[in-house]
Amino acid sequence: MDEETPHSTGPADERLVCARCDRPAGDATAPATWVCSVESGRRQYLCDVCARTHLRAIEGRLDSDWW
Repeated sequence: MDEETPHSTGPADERLVCARCDRPAGDATAPATWVCSVESGRRQYLCDVCARTHLRAIEGRLDSDWW
């Protein structure tokens, strides 16, 4: 229950981008201000701007297709 989720070890040159606006993270690790979401078994990251914009939908666990 309190186990850490294993992170995939993809290629070092792989860059993260926001799932909503395609803003790049800058490197292969997400900044602390980004939000990580798992939908349909797939990990998605949202930048700080998109996370703030859709905060209520995220906290309400609404499907991202809805917002």
